[in-house]
Amino acid sequence: MSQSLAKIYIHLVFSTKGRTDTIPMANLEDVHAYMAEIFNNHGCPAIQVGGTTNHVHILFLLGKQVNLSEMVRTVKSSTSRWINEKTGNPFRHFAWQDGYGAFSVSNSHVDAVVAYIKGQEEHHKKVSFQDELRRICELYNVNLDERYAWD
Repeated sequence: MSQSLAKIYIHLVFSTKGRTDTIPMANLEDVHAYMAEIFNNHGCPAIQVGGTTNHVHILFLLGKQVNLSEMVRTVKSSTSRWINEKTGNPFRHFAWQDGYGAFSVSNSHVDAVVAYIKGQEEHHKKVSFQDELRRICELYNVNLDERYAWD
């Protein structure tokens, strides 16, 4: 085969440092749009970005030449800098947690994941981020080490 073909959907989840509500609600849509732009500019088309003031969900296509951990590092560092500059609050320093969850999504489940990400605000009126991450890990049969999950 003379060409390289790939279509790998990734559902990426990560939280603010300490899961604090440090993404200003007034800037939430702008933060999500900025993140989508970063993914798009790095050859990883963003399909849906959403979340709350303490965490984010991103569904995107992993580019053929892109390293997942490098992409996560890029989006976290770029958005941290942007949020700190945009909000201009000298008393709070915005930061993301160190880790992340990245889960493959089959083509047949893309619409369901998009709907799930769009419904984050309503979803988290009933379910905490910690319980949500536990459920996702159970669904994917991923061992979540509770010692590191919430730092």
